[in-house]
Amino acid sequence: MDDSIIIRRGGPADVPAMLAIFDSAVVWLNGKGITAQWGTEPFTSRPRTVDLVERLTVEGSPWIAEVGGVPAGTLTLTPHPGAYVPPADEPERYVRYLATDGRFHGLGVGAALLAHAAEETRREGVSLLRVDCFAGGEGRLVSYYERQGFTRTDAFTVGEWPGRVLEMRV
Repeated sequence: MDDSIIIRRGGPADVPAMLAIFDSAVVWLNGKGITAQWGTEPFTSRPRTVDLVERLTVEGSPWIAEVGGVPAGTLTLTPHPGAYVPPADEPERYVRYLATDGRFHGLGVGAALLAHAAEETRREGVSLLRVDCFAGGEGRLVSYYERQGFTRTDAFTVGEWPGRVLEMRV
């Protein structure tokens, strides 16, 4: 299989592929014993989450990473965070729903998508790129984003879910 990563603009027609990536990511996380990040239920079984993904593909800029022509990862850039994080006091782009299909872990799909998000943010004349993530699990995901060039900023919680906002200047 060709392991090169091609990133293309997504859209509403990609929602089924995006949901399949999220479902695969949940299975992969659960297989690693990580159940608190995205839960144990597939995204496709959560109507409110499906509605949010559909809405974000219209409101934001969805991107699909393909490996060998197969959707392997996704993220959506929006001009604002989710409702649980205050917006920045300057124009920003916000990474929403970054995920890699479990079959493609270890190929750099997430890193390629984040590098593309930084490039898109810069191309749009915006200098701040932010993301939030699950801060539990010994902070592994926070450390991942730091390795991608992000810096920790605010901590937050949604119910019992610990989160961290990170930012990058582009």
